[in-house]
Amino acid sequence: MSSNEQERLFCYNGEVLVFRLSKGNFVDEGPTKTTVLHVRRMVFDRGTGVFVQKSTGFFRIKEEYSHLRIIGCNCVSDFRTGINLPYIMLQCIKKSNVFRYFLLFLHSTNKFEKRLSFSLHCELKDSIRVLNGPLVLWRHVQTFFYISSQTGKVVTMSIKFSSIEWAGEIANVGMVLLGRKRCNLSEEGCTLQPSKSDYATWNTQFCVYSLEREEVISDTYIIPPVYTSVITCVHVCATEIVNNRLRMSLIALTQKNQLISFQNGTPKSVCQLPFGDPCAVQLMDSGGGDLLFVISFRASDACAVWEKNFQVAAKWEKVSSVLIDDFLGTGTEQVLLLFKDPLNSDCLSSFKITDLDNLNYSSESLDYNEDDLFDGKENYLVVPPLERRLKVGLVSVQELQQHLLLKEKIISKSYKALMNLFQGKDDSTSSAEEECLATLCGEEENPVYTFDEKLSDNFQDSEQLVEKIWYRVIEDSLVVGVKTTSLMVSLNHVTLSLSMDQAPNSSFLLIKCQSRVIKLGRKSSPVPGSVPYEIGSEVKKIKLSVDSEEEKEESIVSVQPSEKEHVQIITAVTSLSPLLAFGNFCCTVLLQIRERERGNHSATRYVQCGRIALSLEDLSSGKYLLTFPKKKPIEHMEDVFALLAAWQRACFQIISPSYALTSMKVWLLEHMECEVIKEFPEICFCKRPGSFYGTLFNWKQRTPFEGILIVYSS
Repeated sequence: MSSNEQERLFCYNGEVLVFRLSKGNFVDEGPTKTTVLHVRRMVFDRGTGVFVQKSTGFFRIKEEYSHLRIIGCNCVSDFRTGINLPYIMLQCIKKSNVFRYFLLFLHSTNKFEKRLSFSLHCELKDSIRVLNGPLVLWRHVQTFFYISSQTGKVVTMSIKFSSIEWAGEIANVGMVLLGRKRCNLSEEGCTLQPSKSDYATWNTQFCVYSLEREEVISDTYIIPPVYTSVITCVHVCATEIVNNRLRMSLIALTQKNQLISFQNGTPKSVCQLPFGDPCAVQLMDSGGGDLLFVISFRASDACAVWEKNFQVAAKWEKVSSVLIDDFLGTGTEQVLLLFKDPLNSDCLSSFKITDLDNLNYSSESLDYNEDDLFDGKENYLVVPPLERRLKVGLVSVQELQQHLLLKEKIISKSYKALMNLFQGKDDSTSSAEEECLATLCGEEENPVYTFDEKLSDNFQDSEQLVEKIWYRVIEDSLVVGVKTTSLMVSLNHVTLSLSMDQAPNSSFLLIKCQSRVIKLGRKSSPVPGSVPYEIGSEVKKIKLSVDSEEEKEESIVSVQPSEKEHVQIITAVTSLSPLLAFGNFCCTVLLQIRERERGNHSATRYVQCGRIALSLEDLSSGKYLLTFPKKKPIEHMEDVFALLAAWQRACFQIISPSYALTSMKVWLLEHMECEVIKEFPEICFCKRPGSFYGTLFNWKQRTPFEGILIVYSS
């Protein structure tokens, strides 16, 4: 490239746009000819493996402007249409050291539009940013200014930023700036005098400033002050407004050559980068949920880091430009690396395109990936192989669906026969159904066993295990509970099921419900129960867990329980609305116990606990409806277990390294206005007016500085 030419390039919609300023007046040059701005749209041809020119355009600049220079180019949205458009920003000197700035939009027809122009008595260098609108932001001395295409006026920002690290838009907030704000120690009410080494760290903090509101909307939960002095670049990944407070997920580059991930102001992950002096980071979506951070370094190096494990995925040297877009037209992003080639003036002569997986193209023929090369040019399309793989996948899904339907049919018929045995009805299993059951066993000849011969030993009289059965109605849920006497099995292996009794000759109806085992201690010391935080060290990584059926991975409890120490209840919760369609209905309560025998085999025992009946008259009269009088404590044990079973549970691990948590119980009793349930002192019933009323709390202090708070709420 000659001395009378300047060139910049970037990517837009899978194309590489190459801007070239030629035959004009440049910095340190005298007046010469008219300047012309050229643009080339380049696309990658997978057939030939090179970039080819798609179209061109040009823009003539008046002769009165001298010392032209390209400041920057990228994409921003036009506030008139909301569409992202490529832009290029130029600087020239008009007269008497007056600097003139132009921002040009490039449209799809390769026509340039002068969207914004303004004059300044100072030269803008590296501190300039172009934001959506377009809006141009810059710094002069210690003050930031901006001008928008909507107003056309230069505005001075009231906030005193020392630097701006990120700018973007947040839903319902508008354009915001993330930067370092100098803190006046006297304004902060600080009386301690920091040392000189501490001043740079603690006298600067990150904050988020809204351009529309002209105010700081957040200065917490961003980046801890101890990291402020070493941060060199910030990229915000996600933002959210929670309780009128801004929460941010971001990554940052540091002077220590590290990539750090911050979540709401807390560092989560760190990666030591392979090169020094990182200066920029971009996000790349390679498809399938795989995200990468592509980092550029000032010494013409680059690397990629996996978002899922914060490990370096690849690194490159002697890189002149790093662009991210869908250059291959596959629907996912790839990284385009342009390398320095002193023997060729074409900026796209030496390159590499990769998604860090199976797509790899390079200007060097040896770097082609054989998986992406085919005999004919038309075979470069990835649609045919994807169609074949999709068809194979659909066949597998259909076979799996048929298999699941067969299993569901077999389980349904077996359960029907089992319930007929419980209720003393005749077994009406047809020969075809018996054949279906035999097919599952995979044997050609299967002897037919009667239920009396093989299944009767698996049933146990309810009088041996079941002490009491009860049920309650809470809002739209029916809660059934069974109190057992002694049960030496894992809590995971006990479930409670409900089936509806209908007309004598009709089939049974299995009710969908959620079963849980709940154990409460009668003393203030907690008894091991079915809560997930008592399993081991893995819980230390969990800050919040919500109860579900998949979370029942507790340790096995094989100690003979004592009625004086604790109470064990097995519960089943189901929706009441579908049952109301039957008017008066009766349910059979079935207890299923799975026990492990010798080896890896397990046997299942069934206990018919009894039947419960519920009518519309009972519901309308509120006979079994659970209510909470404000001036009366909870009197019945069943009411407590019904609440614990029906309500949602959240488990919080609370750690306070600086202060002891000895006053947590006092906070529940006084601030939350809780009342300790006398029969189960570990449970507190909240009587604070409002939405908190009726909430149950269970506080378990493990150490003076750590504890578990379980919250049960509707």
